[in-house]
Amino acid sequence: MFSIITLLSLYLSFHITTVKSDDTATTSEDDSQSSSTASASATATISTKEQEFMNSLEGTWSSKSHQVFTGSGFYDPVDELIFEPSLPGISYSFTADGHFEQALYRVTSNPKKPACPIAVITFQHGSYEVLDNGTVILNPIEIDGRQLVSDPCNDNGTSSYTRFNSTTVFKWFTVELNTYHGIQELQLYQYDWSALQPLYLVYKPPLMLPTITLNPVSEGTQSVTVSSKKKKRDSFIGNNLNVRERVRRYLENKHKTNAKKLINKNELFDSSYLWWIASLCICVGSVLFLSA
Repeated sequence: MFSIITLLSLYLSFHITTVKSDDTATTSEDDSQSSSTASASATATISTKEQEFMNSLEGTWSSKSHQVFTGSGFYDPVDELIFEPSLPGISYSFTADGHFEQALYRVTSNPKKPACPIAVITFQHGSYEVLDNGTVILNPIEIDGRQLVSDPCNDNGTSSYTRFNSTTVFKWFTVELNTYHGIQELQLYQYDWSALQPLYLVYKPPLMLPTITLNPVSEGTQSVTVSSKKKKRDSFIGNNLNVRERVRRYLENKHKTNAKKLINKNELFDSSYLWWIASLCICVGSVLFLSA
């Protein structure tokens, strides 16, 4: 009798211990799930806030001169030419999925020599991010940035045209309705909290060049995925244009700027160029033969 009671006591104590451990495990799992849910919701809140910032930035914004706009009218990636606007100003374009484009035309006066102003024209594009505190960080594509500097009193009539890359940080921004002009106004604050000149919404969706790399330096190690993007890029920037299309583009750009793109030595031996030269020689020879 005593042994039976002992066995029942051991069985009940073991069963109670097992139930308690199961309850403890269940409670731990519930706590971990609750913490994971809370963390996920916090992340979702931050992401939603950042997306709201991006949605408010979407569009092409231009300064009061309304002469500087992003897009193909400012920079031609085919011939790598920057077109000088009629008046100084700045323009920024943003997409809701994190891409930006920058077009700046700034002139600095020289009080000692009023006839010697310095003009700087800058093009950049790339990706941007907005932090949860409203800070905007512009990360340009390094090899695509261009800058044209004109210093007429010191450059002997030849402007400096170079690659340019500079990360820009805006501490804060506001988007409000300008009641006087009746359009949206963007106010950007620079890293030192100084206010940039107001920008006004001129295009939505934004007026921009393709957001991919326009002028890559090396493509030997690109993957298949990038190759598909390369086809899209080449169709835009003119890597697959024939001679006739290139000549037409040259004549179009000739009236927009006096800058010229240097011809690559390898292009002189391109078969298409040789074909046009041979055709021209045949035409000239035929005219001379008939006139003889």
